[in-house]
Amino acid sequence: MKLRKLFTQEAVDLNLTADSKDDTLKQLVALLNLDANSESILYKTLKRRENLGSTGIGRGIAIPHCRSLVVSRLHLAYGRRLDGVEFKAIDDQPVHNFFLIVAPPLEVSNQYLPVLGKIAQFAKNDDIPGLLKELSEPEEFLALLEERAP
Repeated sequence: MKLRKLFTQEAVDLNLTADSKDDTLKQLVALLNLDANSESILYKTLKRRENLGSTGIGRGIAIPHCRSLVVSRLHLAYGRRLDGVEFKAIDDQPVHNFFLIVAPPLEVSNQYLPVLGKIAQFAKNDDIPGLLKELSEPEEFLALLEERAP
């Protein structure tokens, strides 16, 4: 399945305002439109995952991800902070683009790891960080995925 089919316009925010890693994770979780208790659990799970090692893969991109019982299917969200956030990325540079992946512990479609790989592959293209920076509407993000993502 193509990445574009897994993102909704409502789960794209090109104007994140968070100044910290923790607040960025909270804003990304909020894009999934879960109830407050589920958001809290998911935030804590993502924070635990980040404590194991940053999901900042370099070049201004991070892919925070986890499995959690608060979701019954795979959920994706994208957020952008033009000013960047200190995220302890592998290249020690601020992160501007965040691709959130959340899946249940057991998923029939088993898309979690393939989707993680597809996002990493998409982000590896040299021109993608620059193209993401130029976006002005969520529809443009979805169109970029349609055109360039596996």
